[in-house]
Amino acid sequence: MLQETLNPGTSEVSEKTLARATRKTGRKPSSIVFDVVLHFILIIGAIFMAAPFIWMLITSLESTSQAFSVPPTWIPNPFLWGNYPQSLNALPFNLAYMNSIIVAVSVTFFQLITCSMAGYAFARIEFPGRNIIFIAFLATMMIPFQLTIIPIFLTMKELNLLDTLLSLILPPALFSALGVFMMRQFILGIPIELEEAAIVDGANRWKIFWQVILPLLKAPLAAWGIFAFLGQWNDFLRPLIMLNSPENFTVPLMLNQFRGQYATEWTLVMAGSVIAVVPVLIVYILAQRHIIRGIAMTGLKA
Repeated sequence: MLQETLNPGTSEVSEKTLARATRKTGRKPSSIVFDVVLHFILIIGAIFMAAPFIWMLITSLESTSQAFSVPPTWIPNPFLWGNYPQSLNALPFNLAYMNSIIVAVSVTFFQLITCSMAGYAFARIEFPGRNIIFIAFLATMMIPFQLTIIPIFLTMKELNLLDTLLSLILPPALFSALGVFMMRQFILGIPIELEEAAIVDGANRWKIFWQVILPLLKAPLAAWGIFAFLGQWNDFLRPLIMLNSPENFTVPLMLNQFRGQYATEWTLVMAGSVIAVVPVLIVYILAQRHIIRGIAMTGLKA
């Protein structure tokens, strides 16, 4: 009321602006206000979500004294770009990068194959106990990884695969319950008439899967591909248990080598972390549209 008294034209201008926006968009004022508030909340949430990455990027360009200064230094002065080559040269990061790429790409490739095939079997092929097996399959997601790491370790030991990249590739490459669930849900939403038409043309199950179903799975395959790649790229516990030789270390293990007995070079850790994030960020940006579409369409039909 006081504001309207001091500025009598403000209320009229706001009402005219809102009315003009309503006529232009054909939407109710309450809907426009809701969208504005919603976008404001989402922007604030996005800032909070990006804050750790921004802090990591800032710290990677600072000196050690600036990184621990109180109050915090938000703008490095000067920008220490040399932290990045120093981080790369301090440890064999190129070898760790290659190891992580081999593990992440291999596991992702095999999971896309096994998950899509198992998802098609659970969605379309009738066999005794299919639903019970699928429920039991999903129940494995409730078992913590920490409980399975010991039998996996013993199995890799019996196969003489400890301290090799195969010990990181073989166990997760066999299957993923969540990936199978995503593929099954998406396949259930594909019209079965497409398969019936292929059967009329004389196609068998393999031909239907490879030529009809698989080309339609681009969106969920892209979504699960980035999830699988990200999970393997950031995995720390499994390589920590399976690997001993520094030449087999992955990026998370190599970053852990910056931690000293009495001190830790946090600026170099942050610089190495920024470098480690780059491949995942590139993959996500390139596949972002397919990822969103794959997640959105996974549960359309059950």
